[in-house]
Amino acid sequence: MQEQEPTDLREAMVAAFIEGVAQGTDLVVVVSDSTSTSKIAPFAGKYPDRVVNVGIAEQNLVGVAVGLSLGGFTPFTCNAAPFLVARANEQIKNDVCYSNTNVKLVGLNAGICYGPLASTHHAIDDISMMRGLGNILILAPSDPVETREMFRFAFKYKGPIYIRMDSAKFPVLHDETYRFGPGKVDVLRGGNDVTICAVGSVVCEAYEAARDLAERAVDAEVLNVSSIRPVKKMAILESIVRTAHVVTVEEHVLSGGLGSLVSEIIAEGGLRPEFRRLGIPEGEFAVAGPREQVRAHYGIDRAGIVRTVMEMVD
Repeated sequence: MQEQEPTDLREAMVAAFIEGVAQGTDLVVVVSDSTSTSKIAPFAGKYPDRVVNVGIAEQNLVGVAVGLSLGGFTPFTCNAAPFLVARANEQIKNDVCYSNTNVKLVGLNAGICYGPLASTHHAIDDISMMRGLGNILILAPSDPVETREMFRFAFKYKGPIYIRMDSAKFPVLHDETYRFGPGKVDVLRGGNDVTICAVGSVVCEAYEAARDLAERAVDAEVLNVSSIRPVKKMAILESIVRTAHVVTVEEHVLSGGLGSLVSEIIAEGGLRPEFRRLGIPEGEFAVAGPREQVRAHYGIDRAGIVRTVMEMVD
């Protein structure tokens, strides 16, 4: 982990937007009364004509973005993930995915960012919903450097993308040489005893857990699966073959998310590793409360990951 101050991923996103326009990307940011949620003010101050606020109308948000795309712009929607994915699901399915328009959907405050506001504001099913749709890339950055690189990729890619974002400040896990690639499985730490696959906001928990496990003589490999679709399955298989133990960690319901993806890869590869999935149990809403407490409740924090791994390898 790099010794730098933790940074809000949204600030890295907005800096990438400013850079993108300066370098010639004809992008427009569409918000649904989510100017504070997206922290878009620095971009709006510099490029006021490139921010469209449709108000609290997520279906219109997606429709406007599609129209901008058909007009030759590269639109990025920026609003809270639970409302983007749920309220505008039909428009995303038909107008973005099926029609293959060049729209980038940014789901902010995903997972249990809105912890105390409970299930109406939790986005713990967004990956599963997006995996149910065809023709859209599904990405989730783990730190500020990866966020910047992911948006740089999105500027150039022609087609639909869903980027699952967070609202907290995160430590820097990558150095400046890191480059994002679609499908890439990012090995943050090598190891031979257990494979820990994590996505998005809990990657830092997995990384710190691996450091704690090393002090207990457990050599954990940490895979940052920031590209859910596409994903290079062989990279995950090779790690599991070597370690024969695997844990998936996600701030998402267990059905349809990273745990399901890795389960499919294991089954299709004919492997039988010792396997645990950490996340929100299938068929449940997440409990409400401060985020740290909710993570601890489901064992998707640093201590919970260590505890699960030690139960597996003992």
